[in-house]
Amino acid sequence: MSSETETPSPPRRRLIVLLPLVIFLGLAGLFLLQLLSGRDVSEVPSALIGQPAPQTNLPALEGTNLPGLDSKQFAGKVTLVNVFASWCAPCREEHPVLLALSQDKRFVTAALNYKDEPENARRFLGELGNPFQAIGVDEAGRAAIDWGVYGVPETFVVGKDGKIAYKHVGPLTAESAETLLLSQIEKALAAR
Repeated sequence: MSSETETPSPPRRRLIVLLPLVIFLGLAGLFLLQLLSGRDVSEVPSALIGQPAPQTNLPALEGTNLPGLDSKQFAGKVTLVNVFASWCAPCREEHPVLLALSQDKRFVTAALNYKDEPENARRFLGELGNPFQAIGVDEAGRAAIDWGVYGVPETFVVGKDGKIAYKHVGPLTAESAETLLLSQIEKALAAR
């Protein structure tokens, strides 16, 4: 028995040296294809698009004189459902956009108040204005899980048929509302 270790043959040695380079070039090619595809990499796909909105029946935010969030309210109307919380800094950033959207009476603007203290949520809306026609309180965050929420803020367009037509992850800006959200609302309004 020989205790001597074999040294790889020259072709095998080249293969061992080139393997990391080949792997690197393959990955670089995949990343380049992704960049050149034109796909918005910030868009998070949702398995709920085209599916009925989750059965939701959340209590109202006390002191607002508005109803809670009930998925039965979606029937026959286009509804914008925004997930917000008073402790969420991006929610403050997007709030002027929601106020502007709420001026359009062709659709309902509703909210799911996520893991928030009622007093803080009322103060938030008192300071910034209330764009919502219904606000459901989701203290435990269970309804948000049903909706597939990754984090606040998120905004959904629910069609007249009660199905989720669109989901926007992150704060709405004037630009994203104009270029993405309003086109989805228009499609939902035009659907029979």
